[in-house]
Amino acid sequence: MSHGWGYGPNNGPDKWGENYPIANGSRQSPINIVPQEAQFSPSLKALKLKYDPSNSSGILNNGHSFQVDYVDDADSCTLTGGPISGTYRLKQFHFHWGASDERGSEHTVNGIKFPSELHLVHWNTKYPSFGEAASQPDGLAVVGVFLKIGAANPKLQKVLDGLDAIKTKGKQTTFANFDPKTLLPVSLDYWTYDGSLTTPPLLESVTWIVLKEPISVSPAQMAKFRSLLFTGEGESPCCMADNYRPPQPLKGRQVRASFK
Repeated sequence: MSHGWGYGPNNGPDKWGENYPIANGSRQSPINIVPQEAQFSPSLKALKLKYDPSNSSGILNNGHSFQVDYVDDADSCTLTGGPISGTYRLKQFHFHWGASDERGSEHTVNGIKFPSELHLVHWNTKYPSFGEAASQPDGLAVVGVFLKIGAANPKLQKVLDGLDAIKTKGKQTTFANFDPKTLLPVSLDYWTYDGSLTTPPLLESVTWIVLKEPISVSPAQMAKFRSLLFTGEGESPCCMADNYRPPQPLKGRQVRASFK
């Protein structure tokens, strides 16, 4: 972990600005959401998520988190409505989590952290590719879902069962027939604001849609997240945890709410 960015003392979030000056930009993520200061916006539409489970293709340990990838084809996995216009296509989902159940989420609510946060990453299909969309102000839309400690989550378990095969950095395997909609809470009420990627290159291209209602995860399931390694095979093992960026300054941005 000596080179590139990461979450350690020498390459963690407080050092990212050295290689990515946009780290101090005007719309960086995550943020602390203060519900009392969020503005209810009646113009915000309901979220429409249409996901085809057969489009899930693989699961990968990228050395920073793990992600489940989706086939980039036509319009079988899409996000419409909400604060966005047009159609956004699901690219992948991944998680951030802490070394303990007291921390791990990127966004906070009234300064309070959750043990983990799920991000479903979508790109605007008016652009020719994910890569091109990622550099446009309206290029990406990420749905964030908090995880809170409670009962074991059977829907999440299928994902966690895939982690044994990708313990070390760079490992990947097929991951078929998974519907990410099963990971969403019952209520799709959300906060939204203009932000950025929370990992380098920190591009300011994300419309954030953070769901108010968390989903449950058990302590044993959280321990499974932490069984992954930041390090590759043959390297000195370093457990994957605390892979989150702290909240960034709001800098005058408005956070809107879809609910009163």
